[in-house]
Amino acid sequence: MTALCAGVLTIAMGLYANRPFAMAAGLGLNAVVAYQLVLGKPPMPWQAAMGIILMEGIVITALVLTGLREAILNAIPLPLKQAIGVGIGLFILLIGLVNAGVVTRGAGTVVTLSALNTGPILTFVVGLVITLALFARGVRAALLLGIIGTTIVAGLLHAVVSSYVPSTAPGTAVLPSAWFQTPDFSNAFSGLNFSAFATIGILATILAVFTIMLSDFFDTMGTVVGIGGQAGWLDSKGRLPGIRNILLVDSIGAAFGGLMGASSNTTYIESAAGVSSGARTGLASVVTGILFLLAMFLAPVVAVIPPEATAPALVIVGFLMAGIASKIDFTDIELGLPALLTIVVMPFTYSITNGVGAGFVTFGFLKLVRGKASEVHPLMWVVIAAFLLYFAQNVYAGAFGVGGYRE
Repeated sequence: MTALCAGVLTIAMGLYANRPFAMAAGLGLNAVVAYQLVLGKPPMPWQAAMGIILMEGIVITALVLTGLREAILNAIPLPLKQAIGVGIGLFILLIGLVNAGVVTRGAGTVVTLSALNTGPILTFVVGLVITLALFARGVRAALLLGIIGTTIVAGLLHAVVSSYVPSTAPGTAVLPSAWFQTPDFSNAFSGLNFSAFATIGILATILAVFTIMLSDFFDTMGTVVGIGGQAGWLDSKGRLPGIRNILLVDSIGAAFGGLMGASSNTTYIESAAGVSSGARTGLASVVTGILFLLAMFLAPVVAVIPPEATAPALVIVGFLMAGIASKIDFTDIELGLPALLTIVVMPFTYSITNGVGAGFVTFGFLKLVRGKASEVHPLMWVVIAAFLLYFAQNVYAGAFGVGGYRE
């Protein structure tokens, strides 16, 4: 079901918006749905959680149709938009290192360097060498060829070294016993309901819809702006021509995901890999969408690719996006400090939304204490207020009988 939604929506993005953005179920939002809604206090059926996703998608689609979502995006200062792109780049790079098993949770520290004498780490290093060599030589398909080459290396290691284990659950580095698999569509339209109002109450349901909508809103905004900057699509004010069509498909994707029981679908930051390889039109999205649909039937084949095979591509894409940092004036505290917080909070909290919120709130505070509040667009103040409510959930959510719903 996840691949079906991703395929249909990614093709729609390519045909309607003509941009190379892929869509799929947002992993950050999936965690919120699984651990804070379905397994929250009180818990709720997954069908009720999908009802919340559907409501969030309808609300965010209405914001696009009224022009408010695009207006908010255009109200953001250019340095903060650039910082979002850099933050996403570091986030992607960190994801690559984590997927490869290079960075792990430490015993006495938040993160640490893992042991470097394991099969997965060796696979990643060889893959990084292959991918970097191809990329440095200007080979356009460097990232794809790197993934294929690294998967072959992983397969050879698995065949030779019996103790070889991929760094995380997905990806086996072993040829499958069967090449095809019949997809399961049993969750589609299967009992989606709005029982959350009865389970957690009206106010708590509204809080859940608001929080997920805010996360969806700014995850997509960060992805589109960051990748748009990498591709050179932004104008002198940091605006992306034709963004309304992108936002409309993305918003409908949230509602469609809830309706199909596959969680909210959003624009994926991994789209940066395609853009860095030269993708510039919706044709890339159409091809990606078709591959998503084929993956429903070729799941055993797709599962062969271990995470350390894709990690080198993520590291290189992260580097490319981080280059935007050279355009930010860090000597100006009013913009430099909010930009820095945006950049570092994203990877440190594993959330685009948290990084955007940290930067926006700091930006508004510095303008306020310097007597320059009038220089901030009114819509920015609305967004800053929304983020204050978002960050302060642990203070007031208990009054609704629930925990917070932040990423």
